[in-house]
Amino acid sequence: MASSSPPSDTPSLASLAAELRISGGKLVRRLREQSHPGDFTSSQKSVLLRLDRDGPATVSALARAEGVRPQSMRMTVAGLEAMKAITGKPDPTDGRQTLVDLTPTFRKTLKASRAAKEDWLVRALQTQLSPAEQRELAAAVRLLQRLTDF
Repeated sequence: MASSSPPSDTPSLASLAAELRISGGKLVRRLREQSHPGDFTSSQKSVLLRLDRDGPATVSALARAEGVRPQSMRMTVAGLEAMKAITGKPDPTDGRQTLVDLTPTFRKTLKASRAAKEDWLVRALQTQLSPAEQRELAAAVRLLQRLTDF
């Protein structure tokens, strides 16, 4: 009679999930250490990343996307404007609305921060992993992409 239990070298899915979560968290923390720390709140970071990814948006659209009240988003946007990270301009299709977007200076800062993180990661991959391990990691990344696109 065949056994349905996994081989002894196969981790349980619960253990695998826990280890993946812990390792992912450590990697994120190490990457954050490589950039210059900002004085941004988590709400502000989320708005900045959304504007970078999706482009200009109204405060109302940002509030819907972030699942917060427009009044709360107005406060978040006002703080980012005061820090010169974003700027507003009239919406060309509806002059009553204002589109907010990243300032050119902040885009440069964001690009430099990402470059520092990627430089650190490339150095870590080169020094800590053999070519065979790098290939193994590349395969694992493809699996992670499948998980996150699910």
